[in-house]
Amino acid sequence: MTTHRARLGAFAFYVLIGLFAWYSVQALAQTRGEPEQFTASYVDLNSGRTGPVQISVTRWSTPAERTSLQQTLFKKGQDALLETLRDMRPVGRIYTPGSIGYDLRYAEERMLPDGGREIILATDRPMSFWEIVNQPRSAQYPFTWVQFRMKPDGTGDGKLAVAARITGEEADDLIEVEDFAIQPVRLQNIESRKAN
Repeated sequence: MTTHRARLGAFAFYVLIGLFAWYSVQALAQTRGEPEQFTASYVDLNSGRTGPVQISVTRWSTPAERTSLQQTLFKKGQDALLETLRDMRPVGRIYTPGSIGYDLRYAEERMLPDGGREIILATDRPMSFWEIVNQPRSAQYPFTWVQFRMKPDGTGDGKLAVAARITGEEADDLIEVEDFAIQPVRLQNIESRKAN
């Protein structure tokens, strides 16, 4: 039997290393980098749309912010996580050319053994008035989540879940991200430059 739930499960965008807890004692140290700008091409296989996207990181989230978000998720769940995230000072913006975009609320990076970096960005997802009032199933996916890897040569690729749900298990120190769409948006040809 194929249900919508099973279909979503088959295609869900899962992240087994947590949004805020991917750093075990053995993990490599996270860097407190400088402000940075990223440009990329996106490919949305769900709609067939493509185009450029820009991401600016004006500051990187602190360990205290990460711990606060992690503990809120583990102890109080997604709704409390959303409120806590909304109260945080912006860390940058994500936008497409010609749009004002929206604020990012979480930005973290870690160094990888090959000299590259893994970057996680998250924010509360803007919703339309109709979605807020009518509460369709998509309203249960209130986050936007971006995850990508930058190679040592300064290029990268990754994924973007425009509408995501975040759950966590404290016992396993595990955070799971599920994309509302059948497939996450692909980010390709990512390039970086340090902000002046």
